[in-house]
Amino acid sequence: MGRIRKRYIFFIMFVSIWLVLAWWISNTKTISKPSEDKITYNKQAGISKQKKIKIGFAMDTLREERWLRDRDYLVEKGKELGVDVIVQAAERDNARQIVQAETLISQGVDVLIIVPHSAAAAAAIVEKAHKAGIKVIAYDRLITNADLDLYISFDSILIGELQAGAVVKQVPKGNYVLIEGAETDYTSHLYKEGQMKVLQPLIDKGDIQIVYEQWTKDWNPTDAKANVEIALRANHNQIDAIIAANDATAEAAIEALSAQNMTRKVPVSGLDAELAACRRIMNGTQLMTVYTSVKDMAETAITAAIKMARREKVPTNSTINNGKINVPTILLQPVAVTKETMDETVIATGFHKREEVYQK
Repeated sequence: MGRIRKRYIFFIMFVSIWLVLAWWISNTKTISKPSEDKITYNKQAGISKQKKIKIGFAMDTLREERWLRDRDYLVEKGKELGVDVIVQAAERDNARQIVQAETLISQGVDVLIIVPHSAAAAAAIVEKAHKAGIKVIAYDRLITNADLDLYISFDSILIGELQAGAVVKQVPKGNYVLIEGAETDYTSHLYKEGQMKVLQPLIDKGDIQIVYEQWTKDWNPTDAKANVEIALRANHNQIDAIIAANDATAEAAIEALSAQNMTRKVPVSGLDAELAACRRIMNGTQLMTVYTSVKDMAETAITAAIKMARREKVPTNSTINNGKINVPTILLQPVAVTKETMDETVIATGFHKREEVYQK
């Protein structure tokens, strides 16, 4: 009986060891080779670092040098970080932008970055994206009346202050024309707000008279030129300064001035530090532009989008109310560029090459 009992105990121990060993081998395989379901989370839960992130970039237009740079920087940084960036450009068409955004959503992007053509119309895009569990970033232009997740731009009010400040320094008294951006672009209103912070005290003193002001439909330079021509006719060419919202509208204003032999006599502001604008500044037909490092903004947007796709916290430095919520915001700092500061700004940062800017 003693031998039988010993054999029985040995058998039980053997079976127990075998079961433990089998369990250990099974669990080791599970850990080393996780299933696809364990690698990929759904959009509500977040994206695993092992899954390649797709980012949609719905742009308003690619007709201007500035926006081509944004696209290239954003796509390049995406490749560097192992992210796919799918770009669509609506060419200033609200309906087309909505359709393109719906396409990006259907393609399964993890985050949608939008340069809205219309601040109001793009709210529908935010709603559609959220229904699909997709976060939305407004890029450079705010989307109004929407539960927007993040806004990335430059300090637009400061941009307006820099524009007006440079012109006032050159012409502290006289007749001013304001050629603003698109009325449908919320950022245009912020530029004007900044301009008026500088101009209003001088208007109140009687030093400056705003003799003409107009929005530029769809940011179209042709419309800007027509507005400047109207201003010149209405004031019998008695114009002392023009504050133009960006470099494209500045170029249009300068063309209208040229037709009246008034170039270099009337200072014109700008924005975006386009190469053609920098050349105009050096030859004296444009007073200034504002340099905003679109490379920094594109890289900031990609970094934020990756964090949002993984449901990680995105550091912000401001909030802006869009009519519905206080939107978490990242504001970058703009820099005024004049003939005197050209070398230390756009050239020093490599935005333009010196030989390109100084080309005669």
